Amino acid sequence: MTVVFWALRIRDFRLLWAGGLVSSFGSWLLTLAIPTHIFLVTGSLRATGLTLAAEYLPLLVLGPVAGVAADRWDRRRLMIGTNLFCAGAVAAMLLGTAPGRYWVLYAALVAENAGVVLYTPAWQARTPAIVGTGPLLSSANALNSASSGTVRLIGGPLGGVLLAAWGARWLIGIDALSYLLSAAAMFMTSAAGREPEDHQTTTAGAVARDLVRGARVLCRQPVARALLPVTVIFLAANASLSAVLIPFGLERLGGSEHTGFLLAGLGVGYLLGAPVIRPLLDRVQPGRLLAAALTATAAAYYALFTSSSLRTALPAAMAVGTFGSISLVIPQTAMQRVIPNPVLGRVSAVFLTAEAAATLAGAAAGPVLAQAASLTAVAAAASLVTLAAAGLAQLTVRPVALALSTRG
Repeated sequence: MTVVFWALRIRDFRLLWAGGLVSSFGSWLLTLAIPTHIFLVTGSLRATGLTLAAEYLPLLVLGPVAGVAADRWDRRRLMIGTNLFCAGAVAAMLLGTAPGRYWVLYAALVAENAGVVLYTPAWQARTPAIVGTGPLLSSANALNSASSGTVRLIGGPLGGVLLAAWGARWLIGIDALSYLLSAAAMFMTSAAGREPEDHQTTTAGAVARDLVRGARVLCRQPVARALLPVTVIFLAANASLSAVLIPFGLERLGGSEHTGFLLAGLGVGYLLGAPVIRPLLDRVQPGRLLAAALTATAAAYYALFTSSSLRTALPAAMAVGTFGSISLVIPQTAMQRVIPNPVLGRVSAVFLTAEAAATLAGAAAGPVLAQAASLTAVAAAASLVTLAAAGLAQLTVRPVALALSTRG
């Protein structure tokens, strides 16, 4: 079996990966549908950008608590429950498609992503508990990146086509079903490989003590401590462009169908990055690798948002997907390797919370700068900020041991 697929030999990871793939596919059908629906109705960049803010607000509010939950509770049950909750939240979007009730879409997005917040630290902590911290972890994270690329490749254009043919209501139903299928996959996994601490009580004081302990672990680990600001800076720049991506495609590239192909180009980039990043994670130090990936991402950002046609935008989108996905996988894998699994949920949640704050700031700044200046100005600013993150990674991220155990 090709080394990229090594982790699929483990049954629990196969189910974990398949469930995530299905739910991500359903969500990506709506990634284009909901912002497009709101933009066409309101004609406002700010109203469209609020959809991204609604997605990340729960991360900012619930992130630390989600990490404690991932380390205190049965991660398998937590992942099942959050998938069921997300299915209900997405179904509620059906109430927001009627004229004058668009606020329901924002509320449902907040609720859906509250469930995702609780799911994500449990997923990040359970993965190395199942596959270990060695080459199988590199394989697992490369596969997760590949699945992300697959759903972007298929979900983007398919979402645009189905939105035009069927409307948003059908896509909402498909997304709700995808969460139910993901919950079924989580149910089929075993409890083996789960390593949360065994707590008897869950009081406010106990949660606060857990948060303090997780913060102390993060502060004592130099690699994770250095990766946090680099990741935050990068994601702020990325969010400023993500918030204007749909309007950019609709206004400059010619409509929702071309915008779907733009999202597909990002997906192709994710797929191209997956086989590249798997061996690099085990051979190149994270600081050097991250600096190179971020530098390439900065150049791709500028090339994409200065394009005036799909012909020139697609290669740039593929480059953004390739190097951007690599830039995300490197910190995740390094953190999973250096942080002890019993506190990994809390440390992951610190990252998620900081990333949410950065994403909200970027999502707010991008549309404002675009309306005040231009999309080119946003692209230039985001590229320069990403270059700054690359320099910081090169200077601060220390070497880590790359040859680690193959199973946890």
